[in-house]
Amino acid sequence: MQFNVAQLLREPIGASRDYDIDDDIALEEERHRLTGRVELVRTDRGILVQAELTTPAQYECSRCLAPVTGEVRLRLDEEYLPTSAPLTGLPVNEADEPEALLIDEGHTLDLAEAVRQAWLLAEPMKPLCHADCAGLCAVCGNNRNTDPCTCETIDPRWAALEPLRNALRDS
Repeated sequence: MQFNVAQLLREPIGASRDYDIDDDIALEEERHRLTGRVELVRTDRGILVQAELTTPAQYECSRCLAPVTGEVRLRLDEEYLPTSAPLTGLPVNEADEPEALLIDEGHTLDLAEAVRQAWLLAEPMKPLCHADCAGLCAVCGNNRNTDPCTCETIDPRWAALEPLRNALRDS
């Protein structure tokens, strides 16, 4: 997602452009469809990017390994700084800024890295098919959401109490 901001950099502070986004982007070796809205606002130093984007996502449940379909919502609030002055084309020294947040010499603002980072932060750490997913049985591997597991395992640390449990069950 690239935007030519040469004209916007020449405008007064507060000038803005709005864009509707419906675009494919490569995120972590997969293509994702991004939809949403991007607003570019001229600041005293550069361009403020504010975006609300969504993308469908496919995951694997972290408990039962079932496929999970969801939607990732991305929110961007980043300021991009020019590397060259918009009127003269002379280099601007902004050595303290990360490279991903710079507008190149051709006045092109590239959102790909900011979107990738926002996507990494927004995706769930442990996706679940539903909140009360029972997961897989550690002994037989059955999906405990669909098949009740009949495996009865006792933690070896509690094995010494098994005779007491049996005695209480019999009485």
